[in-house]
Amino acid sequence: LSGCTITAYRSGKVLFQGKDAEKEAKRWDSRSGPQTPKEETPISRLATVSAIGSDEVGTGDYFGPVVVVAAYVAKGQIDTMKRIGVKDSKQLTDEMITRLAPALMDHLHYASVVLSNREYNRWQQSGMPQTKIKALLHNEAIGKLMNALPQKPDAIIIDQFIERNLYFRYLDGEQHVIREHVYCIPKAETVHIAVAAASIIARYLFLQELDYLSETVGIELPKGAGEQVDKAAARLIQTHGEAILHSCAKLHFANTEKARRIANR
Repeated sequence: LSGCTITAYRSGKVLFQGKDAEKEAKRWDSRSGPQTPKEETPISRLATVSAIGSDEVGTGDYFGPVVVVAAYVAKGQIDTMKRIGVKDSKQLTDEMITRLAPALMDHLHYASVVLSNREYNRWQQSGMPQTKIKALLHNEAIGKLMNALPQKPDAIIIDQFIERNLYFRYLDGEQHVIREHVYCIPKAETVHIAVAAASIIARYLFLQELDYLSETVGIELPKGAGEQVDKAAARLIQTHGEAILHSCAKLHFANTEKARRIANR
């Protein structure tokens, strides 16, 4: 529309953007009756409880693994986390992440899961969608942290990449599924600081893994999936052959084909 762009995702999520976004969204709101005041919604109450936050890094990066971190922040730690500058890792530079993450790792209970590129490619080539990969990794990280905590959290908050019912559908058949008090919330780092802490630790671990891969293959591997990534991948193909990408890249990204074309010029 002239004042609004509407994007519908397979997960069931619909995103309204633009100057008329709120007006257009209301047209599609099927709820009836008076709306619950914002301060009384369950989501707003989550901000002050002791919670596990879970977030992932690396799913949009061609090079590097997928890292999921679950971090526990007790309600007595929330103000301290705010004072030291904990917020969504996307709002922080790599330098800030490198300074802040070790302190969080020293003072918070957390658990991480790192899915190597080889394993990611194997899962993806078997037909597993990335959303299921993320669901499995989040559940594993949360389960590891739950086993290490001396007490149960009041809530488990996942930065939403899929609707909650679909998240659990992907976990059907898994032996150990954490189900109690689990919330899948868009922009969850704004709801509870535990998610922001998890995103910072996850980004830090991802950067470490990317540095290690860079040393292993002999060139600096850039983040993201842009043109500089295509050129780096082409250089790897020319130097080591295409097989090298299995160990450091997500092969199903369009960057692989672009790199082939550049390498063959």
